[in-house]
Amino acid sequence: MRHAETVTFGGSGLDRAAELRTDPVALAAAQTDPEARALAVWQGKPLIDKDRPAHLLRLPMDHPVLSEAKAAPIFLGREEGAPRFAFDVSPWSPSDVDHEALGAFLDPTEQHYPGLSDGQVFAELRRVMTWLSPRDAELAATAKAVIGWHQTHRFCARCGAASDITQGGWQRTCPDCGGHHFPRTDPVVIMLITHGNAVLVGRSPGWPEGMYSLLAGFVEPGETLEAAVRREVFEETGVHVGDVSYLASQPWPFPASLMFGCHGHATSLDITIDPVEIEDALWLTREDMADIFAGNRTDILPARKGAIAHFLIENWLADTLD
Repeated sequence: MRHAETVTFGGSGLDRAAELRTDPVALAAAQTDPEARALAVWQGKPLIDKDRPAHLLRLPMDHPVLSEAKAAPIFLGREEGAPRFAFDVSPWSPSDVDHEALGAFLDPTEQHYPGLSDGQVFAELRRVMTWLSPRDAELAATAKAVIGWHQTHRFCARCGAASDITQGGWQRTCPDCGGHHFPRTDPVVIMLITHGNAVLVGRSPGWPEGMYSLLAGFVEPGETLEAAVRREVFEETGVHVGDVSYLASQPWPFPASLMFGCHGHATSLDITIDPVEIEDALWLTREDMADIFAGNRTDILPARKGAIAHFLIENWLADTLD
């Protein structure tokens, strides 16, 4: 797709300045640069300013909220030559937290740090991702993904010892066995499966009532993207797929996926769902989907805006997949 990188979280052209990650002196200097700014992330939620246009907050490196962080900051790169870092301030304990909402499919709650203005809050990235500019979205996604990886990979996978954050947050090093570990990204195929004038959609248990999206699944070791598309579609719906082509990709830090959007041409129509995998699947015509996207249907909701599934279907409807 010629405009593939217009998908949410893509295409901002962030200078990640990877050459600085292995230079402790340069990283230390970057933290004291008067133009350096920091992003704060609490329980995976970036700190944003909701005042329109909504934007990611870039804080001075001595802002009080950053003192809540216990781990070393993550070096995200440079904006217009100025260093950018991310701090995990999850140790902070807000006075009123709805623990059931945290980690939910779409957490509507917001957390306010004392001293910040009313519109400056920690908010669930899935809920606010379409509010942000491409640069803000890429910074937020990167910060959330890398911080999330550190939270779940604190110990060496080789010997079990506690490991240390190194290379500006882009590596963990084991002090006992010397093992090096790097942030993981899980490849996932998400499939626009069509047959003539119809597209195949499905829904998973626990999704908002009536919401349908494109089928998706993890790529297995030793498997091509094309093979993964055919396998996942058949496993979930019993539909056979022939030709498969790549369309676009999207970083999806929930928690650590890279979505590979693919177009597959179905060679069969009969659906037999695997209830362990999905709750329902159906074929929708182009006219049906246009009505759904226009909000003219109450029984079926489209994939959420900002997700690559919405992006692919939207381009299928507009005949702009090439």
